[in-house]
Amino acid sequence: MPSTPATVAPLPPTPLALRRPASASDGLSTGQRRGVIGAIALAHVGAIWAILQVPAVREAVMDAAPVFVELLAPPAPPAQPPAPPPPAIKAPPPVVMAAPPVPHAPVAAFETAPPPEVPSPPAPVQAVEAPPAPPAPMPAAAPKMIPAADVQYLETPLEYPRTSRRLQEAGTVTLRVYIDERGHVASVQVSKSSGFSRLDDAALTSVKKWRFKPYVVNGQPMAGYAVIPVMFELEK
Repeated sequence: MPSTPATVAPLPPTPLALRRPASASDGLSTGQRRGVIGAIALAHVGAIWAILQVPAVREAVMDAAPVFVELLAPPAPPAQPPAPPPPAIKAPPPVVMAAPPVPHAPVAAFETAPPPEVPSPPAPVQAVEAPPAPPAPMPAAAPKMIPAADVQYLETPLEYPRTSRRLQEAGTVTLRVYIDERGHVASVQVSKSSGFSRLDDAALTSVKKWRFKPYVVNGQPMAGYAVIPVMFELEK
């Protein structure tokens, strides 16, 4: 059903003093003029509010408000459906290239070599027994020491060095003499020095010319060592 237009009460007439335009000759400044305009606006708002306090007027305004809203608000455009998604593009299947067949190389026929000849084992060598080793020679008996009482002198020449006589050198030289089976001197060495080298050398030289009676044991002549003292004494 069409809505019945509501009856709106007419607004009171605006006073003539408010409708008269302000002239530049009213003698008001810019700030005063703005204050007057603001007071007029407040008076209009107060008048409208006073009118709306009447119950009949307020109900008429509330009934007419949806009509005014419907006349002022344009109809909303119909919602457009969303655009369909683009069709999916299917990729073509990959092309698989078959590999060319590999030619088989001809297999050369190899001749098997004959097995090497195994030499026959050599004939066993008969072990030759080595001849028995000769018996080790018996170690020679150590030279025997001839006791001093058994040393018998045959020739005992002795030369006293002239220099030693002049220098008054005197003393006894002890010699270690090796006497062979014939009584000859084989070797001689100083066992104890006299303290003078000239006397030691003179003793060695003289005793090498000495001769002894062979040393006999059980009827057999034997060689051995003898300790012989050689004395150099000055004549008083």
